[in-house]
Amino acid sequence: MTITFDFWTVSVIIGLTLVTVLTRCFFFISSQPWHLPHWAQRGLQYAPIAALAAVIVPEMVMTQGQLISSWQDARLFAALGGSAWFFAKRGQGQAVLGTIVVGMSIYLPLHLGWGW
Repeated sequence: MTITFDFWTVSVIIGLTLVTVLTRCFFFISSQPWHLPHWAQRGLQYAPIAALAAVIVPEMVMTQGQLISSWQDARLFAALGGSAWFFAKRGQGQAVLGTIVVGMSIYLPLHLGWGW
């Protein structure tokens, strides 16, 4: 197996490397302290939950691009059980871990045992 590189491929790899290093090290390059505005800091607090919702919600309500048409889907009951646990235990520590455990303890028996 022979690997050949042409000028275009090497230049793109080097260019992408430089852009990545520059954007990730931008805050370290500056010698002056840099602060985000308050509105940006507040907005970034919601970024993880928004990204999680964007990944999880379509997986819970859709199958192969179509909305779930039956209530006999283990994902629905797991999401309801996990949500109930989270809202009951939030602020008490380990609420997220408990949400995952409760959701999976509902999902696995329904999905594997009953074939939902």
